Formats: sequence, C-alpha cells, structure tokens
Amino acid sequence: MRDAEAIYRTPLGAAGGLAVTGSGRQHARRAVTDRKLPSFAVVLVERGQGWLETAAAGRMSLTGPALFWLFPNRVHSYAPDEGGWDERWALFEGSFTRDFVRLRIIAERHPVVALHHLDEVVRLFGELHADLLDDTNLGQASAALMLHRIVISAARQASGAADRRQERLDMADIVETLRRRAMQPLDLAAFAAEHGMSPATLRRRFTLETGLPPKAFQLRVRMDHAKQLLATTDEKIETVAAMIGLDDPFYFSRVFHEREGCSPREFRARYPRV
Repeated sequence: MRDAEAIYRTPLGAAGGLAVTGSGRQHARRAVTDRKLPSFAVVLVERGQGWLETAAAGRMSLTGPALFWLFPNRVHSYAPDEGGWDERWALFEGSFTRDFVRLRIIAERHPVVALHHLDEVVRLFGELHADLLDDTNLGQASAALMLHRIVISAARQASGAADRRQERLDMADIVETLRRRAMQPLDLAAFAAEHGMSPATLRRRFTLETGLPPKAFQLRVRMDHAKQLLATTDEKIETVAAMIGLDDPFYFSRVFHEREGCSPREFRARYPRV
C-alpha cells in the first residue's frame, strides 16, 4: 500500500442515522499531532506499529493488525514507528453514534481494538471505500451499512466474542429458553442455577447478548405477545393480561402505556383486525 487515496463526501440531508463523510488509505510515515476532527473517525492499522495518545486514554503503544476510534472535538495524536504503517480510515457522523457510545460498543477510554480477524475488517473497509467512490445516494447508504458492520465486527473482536463461538451458542440457547418461558414467573436464582452460573453472571452475560437484563427481556417478550393478541384477537384486556402472565389488568395497562405510549385499547384501535 504505497499510493495515498482519500475521498470526502457531504452526507445526505435525510441520512441522519449514520453517514460516512470520508474514506482513504495510505502507507503513513508522519505523525498526527494535537489534532481535532469535527466527526468520529476509525483508523485501521493493517501492519506496522506505533503509538496513539488521547486525553481520555493516555498514550498507548499500537501494533497492527488493530484499529482505533477517534472522537469528535477531542485532541489526539498518533504516529507510526520509523518504518511506517499501512492504514485505512473512515470519517463518520450521525445519531447512531450516540447509541454506539451509550452501549459501549466504542469507548473513549478504550479506543484501541486488537484484531484477530483482519481479513473481515479489510474487506469491509474496501467495500465502504468503493461505495463512496460510487457517489450516489445508494452508494452513501451502503457505505453507512459497511461502517456499521465495521463497528460491530470490532466490538465482537474487542470482547473476544469471535473466539468464543461456543459460549455464544450456549448463551443463545439460554436466551431462547427464557423466550419460550416468558409467560411463566421467573425465579432468576433458580434459572441461573439451572444453567450452571450465579445470578450475577447470568445477568451480565444475558445483557451482553441481548442488551437487556433477563427480567427486562422477559417483559419485552410479554408485551410483544400482548400486542399480537390485541391486534389479532377480540380477547378482553384482562384476558390478554392473564395470557401473558400478568394477573392484574391495571398493572398490565400501566406498563403497556409506559412502554408503548398508549393504552391497550388505543393500540387495538390503531391496528383493527382485517
């Protein structure tokens, strides 16, 4: 990788969720010193080594294959060693970035991700770059999709999930078991013991897998089933509540309104049976 390439794009006005505003690659030899960017950036170091310094994480050594995240309006510096490094980069912005940060998929205090599956990430960067070259609405939308996949791939590799596939399969079975039993009362301690772990471990792993702790996941499944019953049957509200495992119809109506922004009767009116 010798010839530097760079593309910059103005994001679509309607693409508020996630937009890629630039992409490039080069064999870098020079340091970037005390710089701020107006947007997020991700830098992939395919091979080579050097260092990265940010206010939140301090100074860190870096050896490829790895990538690192840069946050908007944050001072940062980085540089390859004397031999340089091969890098690819992308700039991005949009409301989805708040979710990435909130869910700790990318983190200022831990910006560097060592990569165990470089080929996958290189392919995604390549497709993103090609999409920006296309310079069409569809190309920009596809570039955003590639960036989203880079975020997810890096997060999985950072957590070691890519190397713990059996553990993920086991956890998927546990999630599916709770989904099947969602209408039944949940004794978290007994459920955890059934799967050979403590309640705290089950809660942590379950949340990592689904984004929700077990009881919140159970409630979401119950409410989704309630919506199905309201839209497809003529069962009374109290009957629907009982069918999803809630004996108190007033509690059911209150929780339903908190989650959906309307009462069960209003929801049913929005989706009349055909």
